Parts: sequence; C-alpha cells; structure tokens
Amino acid sequence: MSDQGKAASTLELFFDLVFVFAFTQVTSFLVDHLTWVGLARGVAILAAVWWAWVVYSWLTGAASAEETISERVILLAAMTSMVVVALSIPGAFGETALVFGVAYFLVRFLHVLLYILTASSETRDAVVRVAPGFLGGPALILAASFFADPLASVLWAAALAIDYGIVFVRGVEGFECDVGHFVERHQLIMIIALGESIVAIGIGVGTEGLTSGPVVLLSVLLGFTLIVALWWLYFDYIILAAGQKLAETSGYERTRLARDSYSVLHLPIVGSIIFIALGIEQTLAHLTEPLGLIAAVGLCGGSALYLFGHNAWRYHDHGTVSVARLIVTVITVGLLFVAVRVPAFVALTVLTALFVGLAAYETIFSADRNAIRGRHLSKSD
Repeated sequence: MSDQGKAASTLELFFDLVFVFAFTQVTSFLVDHLTWVGLARGVAILAAVWWAWVVYSWLTGAASAEETISERVILLAAMTSMVVVALSIPGAFGETALVFGVAYFLVRFLHVLLYILTASSETRDAVVRVAPGFLGGPALILAASFFADPLASVLWAAALAIDYGIVFVRGVEGFECDVGHFVERHQLIMIIALGESIVAIGIGVGTEGLTSGPVVLLSVLLGFTLIVALWWLYFDYIILAAGQKLAETSGYERTRLARDSYSVLHLPIVGSIIFIALGIEQTLAHLTEPLGLIAAVGLCGGSALYLFGHNAWRYHDHGTVSVARLIVTVITVGLLFVAVRVPAFVALTVLTALFVGLAAYETIFSADRNAIRGRHLSKSD
C-alpha cells in the first residue's frame, strides 16, 4: 500500500459540504441552549455527527464508493439523509427528534450497505462484525425520540457508548487504512471545522456590526487571528508527525492507530473548535460585557480542550507531550475564571495573544517541530 494514497474524490468533497452545515447547526444549537443540559446535548449531537463522518471516511478510503451508478446513488442518498439530520439538529431533543432519528439511522444503514457492496471480502467480514453496534446505536437514538427525559438522555448515552464502543470490543481487524487518503480526509474535515468558526464571526457581528466602532473591527480581527493560530498549531507540524507515525505501521497496528488517533482522538479536537466558535460568536455579540459561564467555557474551555487533544494525540502516538502546549492549556483554563468578570473582547484579546505566542514560540524554538518539518521536506524532495 502506497503511503501517498489516493486523493479524495470530488464526491467525497461534495459529501463533506453537508458537515459544514451540520457543524454550523451544532454551534447554533449551543447558542440557543446556553445551559449545562444544552451543552451536554450539544456534545451528544456533535458526537453522533462526527461518528457519521468517521465511518464514511473509512469506507471511501478502503473502497471506491462511486464506481457504478448504483453506488454513487447510495452515497448521494446518504448525503441527502445527512442534510435532513443537519436540518433537524435544532430540535434533536424536541420537536424534530423523530426526524433526526430516522434520518440518522438511514445515514448509518446506507453506510453499512455500501461497505458490504464495495469492500473486499475481508473488510466485508469486519463490517458485518461491527454492524450490530453501527446500527444498534443509531436505532437507540431513533428509539429515544419516542420518550421524554430522563429516559431519552439515557438512550442517547447508551447509543453513543455502543456505537463508539463496538470497534473496541470487536476490534478493527480486517479494515483497511490508506494512509495518504486517511490523513488528507482528516485535514479536510479540520478545515471544515475551522471554516465554521469563520462563519461564527459573521453571525456574531451581524449585518451592521462593522459600523458600530473600532472595537468591533478589532475583535473581528482578533477572532480571525485566533482561528489562524488554531490552523497553524495543527497543520504546521502536528499532522506531519502523526502522518509519519501512521505510515510507519502496517496491518492491524495501522488500523488500530487510525481508529484511536484519528477517529476517536480527533473528536475532542474538532469538538473544541465548535466550542471556540460558540465563544467567538458570543464574544462578538456582547463585546463590552463579561461572557456568561457557558460562553466562557466554550471560548476558554474549548481552547484548552484543543491543546489537550493535541497532547493526548501526541502522547498516544509518541509517548511524549508538548510542555509549551501543556503550560498554555493550564493558563487558558485559568483565563476561564477571568472571562466571566472582564469585558468579552478583553478575554478574546488575551486568548488570541496566548495562541499566537505559542505558535510563534514553537515555530522559532521547537526542536521537535524543526526536525519533523525537515524530514517532511526531505521526503518531498
């Protein structure tokens, strides 16, 4: 298997566009439910949406799901169902719970069906082995739509535990991982998540926000600079190190590493960007007021989670952590308690300065970063 891998197809990129909308809907859900219960439900919805993307990323990396018209139609039908999932996110625990449940189950059913139709016999057996979890979890989400809390929440929790847990209980032997394609797909979904944060800036400012004064414009630039720093901290060398590690493995070790480092450990990274988007949107909507507790958790807690996710990923792959990122993580957690007492734009300013400073420090002084980029450039040559 070539580590270069096949490039993501135009249909895969088209499919991913649905998740731009879905991530935006999750952020909107959080904005409309600024409570601890709302935050927990938003996390549950995001976990379901993320896993839907994950399973299709494995599918399209292992087999071409668009060679024939029938396969292409099935994938487009899954995409259509995912649009309905995204549309129903605002009421996923209320008036559109049934719509969400039916559409989500259909997305996951079509994934299993398409995998069985297109994969090799070994991979087909692996899919059948985990299908009870891949279908049982979504079935419980559908069942939850017929009940009120607390039973509905219990069913959601059980659904996610079964859906995520099946690949650990029954393993990922037999699944295929094309390194180049797999890494590229995760780079693209990160771009989508970061793009959703840019959308949050527009929502937070509104149609006439830039005419409100220099503080608004400054805050917009700060929010965008923070997003740039998030991009830099992921793409400058972290993804290169992880990709090199994945390429060095093979067989079951490769699929296990892909499952843990990408499918699972990327959830807190992507999720943290959604939380940061919530924090940015709330900051721009209330610049001169302190952030509410949930909004502060989104902005500062999400930023801390982003760096923690990077370190968890690094520790899993290499057995080491970035001390600089760990220090900034701790400072960012402390900033949360400040953000609920000072004007929101002040908290955003401090947070942006921390992340830009961290990116600059690593770019100039990190021996790990320079060594990894050096190896990457030599391979490119």
